Amino acid sequence: MDRWQAMRIFAKVAETASFAETARLMHMSPPAVTRAVAALEETIGARLFVRTTRSVKLTEAGGRYYEDCRRILADIVEAEAAAAGSYATPSGTLAVTGSVLFGHMYVLPIVTDYLDAYPTMSARTLFVDRPVNIVEEGIDVAVRIGHLPDSGFTAARVGSVRRVVCGAPAYFERHGVPQSPQDLRDHRLAMSTGAWASTEWRFAQDQRVTVHPALVSNTNEAGIAAAMAGWGLTRVLHYQIGSALLEGKLQVVLADYEEPPLPIHVLYPEGRQAPAKVRTFVNMAVAALRGNRLLN
Repeated sequence: MDRWQAMRIFAKVAETASFAETARLMHMSPPAVTRAVAALEETIGARLFVRTTRSVKLTEAGGRYYEDCRRILADIVEAEAAAAGSYATPSGTLAVTGSVLFGHMYVLPIVTDYLDAYPTMSARTLFVDRPVNIVEEGIDVAVRIGHLPDSGFTAARVGSVRRVVCGAPAYFERHGVPQSPQDLRDHRLAMSTGAWASTEWRFAQDQRVTVHPALVSNTNEAGIAAAMAGWGLTRVLHYQIGSALLEGKLQVVLADYEEPPLPIHVLYPEGRQAPAKVRTFVNMAVAALRGNRLLN
């Protein structure tokens, strides 16, 4: 009998405190169970059980060995599941979440490419600017911006984003370019009431400026549109204005005063035992986001 099977038998005896019950559960004869444990004790060189006519109890050495066996057997099961699943075909519905604008701009194209690659799959997206409980809301994969709390989930870092102040070249021609955060008090500002909104704008070197925006909107898009029209300045995450920066419609100012970038992670609960639909999507999403120059 191989060592792995002997360890399984030993662990089951420890859990049931019965050779006979272990034999029944594992479809073996009681003598076979007894021989397996005896052989294991001989191999280890330590007594694992104290046996009487009425009870079966672990020895001190047996208790330590049982804890090690549980860990080793669990690792074997997880490794086998991961190996078997690596060849499984994705199936079912994939649920993905992210913030609204990031989801529309960067996650949705990955989802549609994924559905093209796996035509039998379907997908559900939840793009909201609020914390999402992945487990309670039935989410398979989340794309998160910001520092992650400890959760036990598996996370792959795929990039970072900066919080930037920006405006149109035409605005700067008329009103000048702010040279320090304090100069923002002399400029017309637009801001949103979204997740990152605050009238206290923080910068590097522990600089803080309380702003008084002339325009407040419930969406970042409105502030961006006002800035692109040359109306004033706005503060957003730089991915939100990526195309406008590349096209020269907006430019970033006060770059020397920016706070450290915020990380972007692809997050999922199951780790190595994730189903094929999750692993294949995560692989695609990680590659696409890491390859996007606006996010790195």
